[in-house]
This record gives sequence, C-alpha cells and structure tokens, in this order.
Amino acid sequence: MTVTVPAAADGEAVAVVAGPVVVGPAVAGSSTTGPSVVSPSGTGPSVVDASVAAPVNSGATAAGSAAVGATAVGAAGTAATSGTAALPGLPQALSARARTLAGAVRRRCADLAGIESPSGDAPRLDALAEELEAGFRATGAIARREPGPAGDHLVLEWEGRDETLPHLLIVGHHDTVWPVGTLADWPVTEQDGRLTGPGVVDMKGGLAILEGALALLADLGQRPHRSVRLVVVSDEEVGSPDGRRLVERQLRGAAAVLGLEPPHPDGRLKTARRGSTRVRVTVTGREAHAGNDAHDGVSAVDELVDQLVLVRGLAGQPGTELNTGRISGGSRANVIAGRAEAELGLRFSTTEAQRRTLDNLARLTALRPGARVRTEVLSSRPAWPERTGNPLLRHVRSLAAVLGQQLDGAPAGGAGDTNLPGSRGLPTLDGFGAVGAGAHARHEYIRLDQLAPRIALLAALLAVPLPRLRDRAEG
Repeated sequence: MTVTVPAAADGEAVAVVAGPVVVGPAVAGSSTTGPSVVSPSGTGPSVVDASVAAPVNSGATAAGSAAVGATAVGAAGTAATSGTAALPGLPQALSARARTLAGAVRRRCADLAGIESPSGDAPRLDALAEELEAGFRATGAIARREPGPAGDHLVLEWEGRDETLPHLLIVGHHDTVWPVGTLADWPVTEQDGRLTGPGVVDMKGGLAILEGALALLADLGQRPHRSVRLVVVSDEEVGSPDGRRLVERQLRGAAAVLGLEPPHPDGRLKTARRGSTRVRVTVTGREAHAGNDAHDGVSAVDELVDQLVLVRGLAGQPGTELNTGRISGGSRANVIAGRAEAELGLRFSTTEAQRRTLDNLARLTALRPGARVRTEVLSSRPAWPERTGNPLLRHVRSLAAVLGQQLDGAPAGGAGDTNLPGSRGLPTLDGFGAVGAGAHARHEYIRLDQLAPRIALLAALLAVPLPRLRDRAEG
C-alpha cells in the first residue's frame, strides 16, 4: 500500500510504501499500581536486547516488510493535497511498535540512571559511556570514543538509505549535576506512572528514548532516511567547555539539529534558548593579622563583595539575568583575606546583551589600592533566537499529527548544546527527550505514559525525508 505523509508547507510530500508487519503485544509496565524500587545494574541489556516485540514477518520480502521505508515525491501539486490524505498503516505500525518497546526503554532509563555520572568524574562518566556505546552499537551504530579532560565523549553514526544527503545531527550528554552517593538516599523509583531519580529527565531518559527509536527501526529492518550522527558529551552541565568542539565539528554540512534535552513540562519542544555564560571573578588581596596589622592587609573578600554589587548593576540591563552561584575566600576570622572568588551564571535573551555584559565584566578594575581583579569566562553559549515560521517545527508537528499526537514548540529559558547550531541559523529543535519535570531538583521525574509517543515520533522523524528547511532543498 502507499500512504502520503503531510510535510511542512514549503516542503515535499512523502510517499510511504508499507508491507505486512507483525507487531507483538504491548509490554505491560508502562504504568504502575504501587511504588517499587528499581535496582539498576548498570550492565543491563540494551533496548534491542530487552525488546519482546515480535519480529518483522520473515516471509515478507525486504521491500514488502518495510513499515517505514520512504521515498520523496517532488511534485508541488502532491504536496498541496497531502494534508488531508488518509494514512492507513504507517502511524499504527510505528505507534504499536513503540508501545511494545516502552517497557524496555523504561528499564533502560532506570539502568542508565543507576550509573552515577556527575560532571568532572571521568571514571564514572567513562563507565556510562561504555554502556551507552554498547546499547547504540546494538542498533547498528558505528561508535568511537573521544577523550576529554573530564571524561570521554561519544560520537556515533548510523548509515542512511540515501548517503548523498546531508546528515541529521542529534546532540545529547551523559553527565548530570548529581554528586556521587545521591542514589543512596534517592534511588531510582517507579510510582504512580512516574520514574524518579537523579538524571532521569536530564537526560538519561532522552538517551534511552533515542535508543528505543533506533531499536524500533532496526526491529523493522530499516535504516534512517539519511545518515544520523549523535554526539554525547560528558561536560554539558558545566557548559560543554571541551564537548563544544565535537558538536561544532559535526555541524558542518548538517541538514538539521535535534536535541535530546527534556521538553517543556507540557511536552512542547524547545524552539529557542537564551545565551548562557559562566564567569569566574577572582580577587587577590594581601594577607595580614586582622588585629595587629590590619592596616597592612588588603581584604580580597571585601573587594569581591563590592565588585559583586557593581556586577549586579550590570546584570540589571535589559536582556540579562545574573545568578551568583558560588563564593569562596579567606582562611580564618583573624586573617585579612588574601584571595576570594565568585562564579557567576549569566543568561542573555539576545546576542547584543551577551556581548555588552561580557565586555563590561572584562573591564572590572580594583576599587582598593593593592587589590587585583581578574575575570575569566569558563564557558559560553550564544543566544539562539526564535526563528520566524520554523519549517522544522512545522514538519515535526505534521509527523506528530499523523501519529495521533498534538505537539507544538516554545522558547526555553535554559541553555544547552543546541544553542550553538540555533545561533548560527541551522534548523534546530530541542526537547526530544523524556516528558517530565524537575531537572536539577530532588523531584526530578519522567512520565512513563509519554515514552511510547516520544519513541514513535523520533522513529518517524529519522525514517521520513525532511522537507525544505532553508532556501535550498535539503533532500
């Protein structure tokens, strides 16, 4: 049979040839009736190994068994009429298979969350990278590890059906904000249709969902329409100071970029992000006895306090927000402090606000004779502005509609690795991870009933040709 998937308004329709597919029964366990503590092993099976989905009908030919095989139809007239076309077969096949895989993805997320991976802890991050590499290899990925100063990054690639097309880039991370030992008093727990635990929504759920989507295609003997590249960095939670180079390298020639961060709590995708910069302000003073020789000392703490008052004024400018996240300095109450520092987190709604504020911070000078002030940018992400029209969002929204999902997008307040491609005008969407809430908070959770819809959406997005996303056709 042939069905037509509506593409974005400026794109092309997609004709999908689908043959018989045997879809197994859905796995129970996408919701629970009472609390249960999941005991993640860290070495559990990948989504592919854990799947109990029935295989594709072995009697069908390769062409006949393709549930999501797709070829482009370039006629403008077809695109104009595709919006109301009937869609027998394709949405049901993807959605049914996604429901079958949801239980395995739930367990996979719990296993990944059971491997603690705080930013900067290279041994633990590398252990998780090894687990992720094995899982993605099981779906057909070619994987390589990229050493970093605080843990290995991962770069993975899946061959597409049309290797002449620009690749689709997906970005994610496997570090979390949670220190080692968090699991001791906050284990991964399933209750009332939610999975809670450190890192489940940011972003081990997103990694598990992508593995599930690729497992779904592999289950059906399919490859993505175009080659897919995935970069999983180990330092996103501290601004990707090293991982950024890998993301930047894979941007070259990319047709579009997707992010695996969690969506808005209501499920909407993220269509723009504020810029984000971490700055360290370091003050050097001169130590002296606080009682006998106070006149000989220069207090670095007092100087830092006065500098922070000035900085708060700078942050009051339009388009800029400031959080003083950490302050340290001095040694004892009877010693004039010789050194003090503060780490600032700044958010910017525009590139101009970011440039203006950072220029002002770079020009800070000491207020006290004998003191020295130095500012250092630790990491910086440019602002990603909202894109008018957003054909990529229209395309994803159309795919969601044929899967029976309602989906939209909105700007986000936080920053991430999608800031970089978004700031450069590349078609970019974030929020393809697990639906939930509480990132960086003790109530962090994902909604289990939303795993299957996200798996199906990502699988469809990988399998179906992209429409025209920029001035020239992208394939």
